[in-house]
Amino acid sequence: MSFTKLDYCQYLLSSPINYTVTNLADHLEGVSHDRINRYLRGEKLTPRLLWENVKPLLQPSANAYLLFDDTVLDKRHSTLIELTRRQYSGNEQMPSATLRERVLRGIGLVSCVYVNGETGHFWVIDYRLYDPGEDGQSKLDHVGQMLKGVVYSKHLPFSTVLMDSWYATQKLMSQIDQFQKSYYCPLKSNRRIDDSGGRAPYVRVDELVWREQELQQGKLIKMRGFPKDKKVKLFRVTVSTNRTEFVATNDLSQ
Repeated sequence: MSFTKLDYCQYLLSSPINYTVTNLADHLEGVSHDRINRYLRGEKLTPRLLWENVKPLLQPSANAYLLFDDTVLDKRHSTLIELTRRQYSGNEQMPSATLRERVLRGIGLVSCVYVNGETGHFWVIDYRLYDPGEDGQSKLDHVGQMLKGVVYSKHLPFSTVLMDSWYATQKLMSQIDQFQKSYYCPLKSNRRIDDSGGRAPYVRVDELVWREQELQQGKLIKMRGFPKDKKVKLFRVTVSTNRTEFVATNDLSQ
C-alpha cells in the first residue's frame, strides 16, 4: 500500500490528540511505522505547499487584515526532537505561573493569517519555523519576510497589519509604513515614550497621565529609538478590571 501526502495531511486533520507516526501506522492496514518515517524524512512539507492549497479557497478583500503571531508547540517531554529549544510561551500565562514556568522546551512557530474584513473568514497563508541556530533568523526577520511575500509574491490586497507587542519594533513598523498600510499593536508596559513633544524626558507607557479627551481620542506620542518626526497614536484600552492595554497605530486619523 502506498503512502501519500494526502494520507498524512488527512491524519493531521482528523486526529485530535495523538499525532505520532506510531499512532498513524496503527490505523493504516499495510503501512508500517518505518514506511511513514522514510516518507517524512524524504518529503518537504513547505510553506509554499500550504499556500498552493489555500490559494484557491481565499476570498481577497481590500479591507483585509494580516495577523502575525507566534506560538510554541509544547515538546517539554521530548529532548531529542529537532528544532526544540527553551523559549517563552504565552500559552503558559496562568495567573500563578512564574516567568521560569512560562519558558518551556518546544518548537517555535510564526504564522501569518489573512482575515477578510467583510466576512470575518480567515486563512493561514504562511508560516515559519523558529530555528535561529540553523538559519540565523529571528522571529522579526520571519515576519518581515512573510510581509514582503504577501506584497510581492502573493499579491494579496490588505489594509491593516495586526501584531502583538513582540513585533512593535521600529524596523517592522517602518516596513509597514513603506507599504502604506496601517498597523495596530499593543506596547509593553515598560516601553519608553514621549507625549510632550520633546519638552520632557521619556517615561514608561504605564506611567502616562491621561486627560479625559485623550482617553476618548488617543494621544500623539513618539517612541524612543524612532526618528524624531515619527509619531503614532496611542490608546489606553481597559480590557478588564485588572488588565489595561496600550495600543499604538500609525493611523493618526483614528
